Amino acid sequence: MKTLEEIQNKETGLLIQRLSIGVLIILHGIANLRSNYSFIKSLLSGLGLPETIAYAVFIGEIIAPVFIIIGFRARLAGLILGINMLVAILMAHTSDVFTLNQFGGWGIELQGLYLFGAIVIFFMGAGKYALSKSFKWD
Repeated sequence: MKTLEEIQNKETGLLIQRLSIGVLIILHGIANLRSNYSFIKSLLSGLGLPETIAYAVFIGEIIAPVFIIIGFRARLAGLILGINMLVAILMAHTSDVFTLNQFGGWGIELQGLYLFGAIVIFFMGAGKYALSKSFKWD
């Protein structure tokens, strides 16, 4: 049986995980929103895909992180963010997946942290310190 201290540490850890992933990715979302998703539109155009798909990034980089931060449908939001990051890696960073950067870190370490952070949220849920805790996607 877990002690109260172990439970509280897990819950605090989940909150920190949600806040750090949510806040950091939402900053990217705001930057993309300010540029009207121009970089993403150019990537899509280069692949022969409609530029309007770029606006789906709004869901992955603005809406999902807000849900993650407040702890509302956090598992669903983590899934959406994870898919968003996987698509971003496949579209813009495939050449960096098996590389190291100039400091010896993984070539896509930032994207990897967001992807794996989102996966953790998907599997662990929002935890105790969340707006909603009773639905299966919380």
